[in-house]
Amino acid sequence: MNWLTNFVKPKIQALINKKVDVPENLWTKCNACEHMLFHRDLKSNLGVCHHCGNHMRISAKERLDHIFDNSMYTIQEIPKVIQDPLKFKDSKRYADRLKEYRQKTGFEDSVLVAFGQIKGCNVVACIFNFDFMGGSMGIYAGQAMVKAAELAVKSNSPLLAITASGGARMQEGILSLMQMPRTTIAVQMVKEAGLPYITLLTDPTTGGVSASFAMLGDISLAEPGAIIGFTGARVIEETIKQKLPEGFQRSEYLRDHGMVDIVVNRKEIPQTLGNIFHHLLGSPMVFAA
Repeated sequence: MNWLTNFVKPKIQALINKKVDVPENLWTKCNACEHMLFHRDLKSNLGVCHHCGNHMRISAKERLDHIFDNSMYTIQEIPKVIQDPLKFKDSKRYADRLKEYRQKTGFEDSVLVAFGQIKGCNVVACIFNFDFMGGSMGIYAGQAMVKAAELAVKSNSPLLAITASGGARMQEGILSLMQMPRTTIAVQMVKEAGLPYITLLTDPTTGGVSASFAMLGDISLAEPGAIIGFTGARVIEETIKQKLPEGFQRSEYLRDHGMVDIVVNRKEIPQTLGNIFHHLLGSPMVFAA
């Protein structure tokens, strides 16, 4: 009896209750239809749910790999800016928060500047990385936008801004808000040089980013279902004491009301951008096969 209790029974229980280690990142739940999506299928579909077409957020690197020809581009070095100018501290020091996000993302800050070709056309892209503090715009972001504009003028190339941001970075206070006119001036540099400035608005594009360079594109593209606006819908409703229209601040609503020119599926973005650039520069159009 002791042999059965002490040896055989534990062996059987261990066999029955044996846990199978399954990686937690194999599946992702769509935040629209709540279908479970196998990560390889989701990645191959560029982060778009194949059940409902919901465009989920993707990383800045994934987006650059997608839009540039053969995923070939060079990341530009951004001139150094002052770190933690206000010596800000909330639940933790701002300097420590920056260090944490740099380790987490592998990038210096929330904006990358890349140079490459889209459908054979040289393009400078300034792209926000939402994974870095919600893509918030601080001094570094303003510096990056100026760098992108200068490179566009120097290389005689169009400038593409790809936005995904919660707005200004509160840890830099008024210095963050000053990047709004600074980025606007950067855009004007490109336009005065007679070069196209195109914006691609992704989810979300809000706050000081939407109130400055994001809405100044010669042509404004947006991904389906992207939230685009200055402040949240709930805040607006509480302020005006009215119920907002259905779909308010979504890209389709802004297109229908003249704030966005084209709502384009993620798969079609490179071809759409290529056709726009070639048309505006007067070079032959490039059509999809």
